[in-house]
Amino acid sequence: MTSIGVLLLVACLIAILSRKLGMPYITGLVVAGIAIAFLPNAPQLPLSRALIFGVFLPPLIFEAALQLEWKDFRRELPVTLTLSLAGVAIAAAAVALGLHYWMGWSLIGAALFGVLIAATDPVSVIAAFREIGAQKRLAMVVESESLLNDAVVAVAFAVLVGIAGGESANLAATVPSFLVTAAIGIAAGAIASGIAMVIAYNTNDSLVEIAITTVAAYGSFLVAEHFRGSGVLAALTAGLLFGNVGWHRVLSARGCTDLDNAWAYFAFLANSFVFILIGINAASQPLHPRDVLGLGLVVLLVLAGRALSIYSLAALFRPTRLRLPLAYQHVLVWGGLRGALALALALAIPDSVAEREPIIAAAFIVVAFSILVQGLTMAPLIRRLGVGAEPEPPCA
Repeated sequence: MTSIGVLLLVACLIAILSRKLGMPYITGLVVAGIAIAFLPNAPQLPLSRALIFGVFLPPLIFEAALQLEWKDFRRELPVTLTLSLAGVAIAAAAVALGLHYWMGWSLIGAALFGVLIAATDPVSVIAAFREIGAQKRLAMVVESESLLNDAVVAVAFAVLVGIAGGESANLAATVPSFLVTAAIGIAAGAIASGIAMVIAYNTNDSLVEIAITTVAAYGSFLVAEHFRGSGVLAALTAGLLFGNVGWHRVLSARGCTDLDNAWAYFAFLANSFVFILIGINAASQPLHPRDVLGLGLVVLLVLAGRALSIYSLAALFRPTRLRLPLAYQHVLVWGGLRGALALALALAIPDSVAEREPIIAAAFIVVAFSILVQGLTMAPLIRRLGVGAEPEPPCA
């Protein structure tokens, strides 16, 4: 308990300092975590898949989805779905082939890493973009894609883990498995959100409304995972439905304000702990000088796979009203931050996969690079490309 209190105090101080220095909050948290790891008698707080999936991800995914406006989300859906489905496939294939042919990894080990690292992490991306400020459409595309491709990767990863465990690897079995996993997640999210809205409709107590949305966030995620569905997709569905239907139709006037403040606080808490723990655990990874070149190659492969997927797929929309300006494409490539989900999936790789330990080490390095290097340079890039948020009009 003492360690938790100390980490929360550190998070508060980092939040204040980050604003004064103009640096992304999540970057400050990771740096603080790395510094804590080198202190004498530093707290031993290991990350695990159970901790990330069972504690941190449900509220963060739900809160992010609450903020999405359905009208804008639906308008950009052809773009974001293409980037999430085909984009994940292209990026994952590029990384997997590079690892297999250049570094000698087995096909299943390379494929598992390629998939888990292909998705941009919504926790990292949304936290960064809310602080930096970007044009409304750019922010919507980046945030929506990060949520959707996270769900796609979680489902694809589950299928690959099954194959690693001896299940059939043929397309006829893989595609139905993918669809069933996604369908269970969507159904769990819709049911949880529906129940939450019915209960919220019958009360004017804002505390009950906050509590029931908390149950919806965790309940949808955990129920979907229990039935081998996508917890990420469940929390996304629940948050999207409640934010666009329940928010306007079932909440009391006070409930809207209180719920907004409560979920902002939940997101602050979860973000604070997860990124400090990422820093602590990244610093604790055993690395040898001989590993540096290989890990550097992995980072380059991940960036190249992301660039290949974004630029090639964006070209499909060039003749349409949904075309993505080149500046948007650059931001999508460089702003594809990785975070907690990649680490959770890496830690969930079965021991039977020969490359399990190298995959975990590589995941930590890519996540640290994306948050420290890409995260720190996002704001200057957005300003240089001229795609920052439009200034608010002065008060009348």
